Amino acid sequence: MLHAPTALIPWLDPQTIIGAAGTWALLVVCFIVFAETGLLVGFLLPGDTLLIIAGLLTHTSNVFGVNIWVVSLLIALSAFIGGEVGYLIGHKGGPAVFERKESGLFSKKNVERTNAFFERFGGLTVILARFVPIVRTFAPVAAGVGHMPWRRYSLYNFIGAMIWGFGLTMVGYLIAYIPWVRELVVQYIDVILLIAVGGTALVTLWHYFSERHKAKKAAAAGEDVVTDAEEAQELVLDADVFDRAPDLDGDGKH
Repeated sequence: MLHAPTALIPWLDPQTIIGAAGTWALLVVCFIVFAETGLLVGFLLPGDTLLIIAGLLTHTSNVFGVNIWVVSLLIALSAFIGGEVGYLIGHKGGPAVFERKESGLFSKKNVERTNAFFERFGGLTVILARFVPIVRTFAPVAAGVGHMPWRRYSLYNFIGAMIWGFGLTMVGYLIAYIPWVRELVVQYIDVILLIAVGGTALVTLWHYFSERHKAKKAAAAGEDVVTDAEEAQELVLDADVFDRAPDLDGDGKH
């Protein structure tokens, strides 16, 4: 049952929030998870923290009105679908997906960072990327542009979505079994939500404006801040990258 509205900040009380969001609350969480890998702007959204908080609140206040298995599975499904959409965007769009101006929403360096993961870990990057902000946004697109075999990609995407989406949500739920954690969440739910929402918003805005500032500074210095067709083609991964065994110790040997 939901506790009485005794939160330090009344409008952040779970009962108030649930009354306003209703059944849409879980859909909002699922959309955010989907957007993180299904849309190229997803790296601006909260990820791991959101899943932990979702699990915690499912335990302490049944925030979504359904049990943890349904919550975890729907979140995992959203992560999987997001990965499939990201792959489709890359597969259909090709290198042209990377042809754009540097901005707070796109950075060539983010693509290069993602490619570096593929170079080191091969196809397993699709799984590992789930736990790496920014990389989890660009990995599906990079895999699609490079034409990673769809069946293999989808298998890795499914595994990654289950471990990350289902797993982290469950971790949040199980953490609430620790008495002092559960009591802390129930007593200070408003503060936790304020930190989770406000903190995420601040980090997101900082990241966006930081990237935007760097792009403007580079443009003012006369640097090339537009990825043209030739540069975009150079960002396409070679097909053999997806077949490589992972280089776990980082010595350059697979």
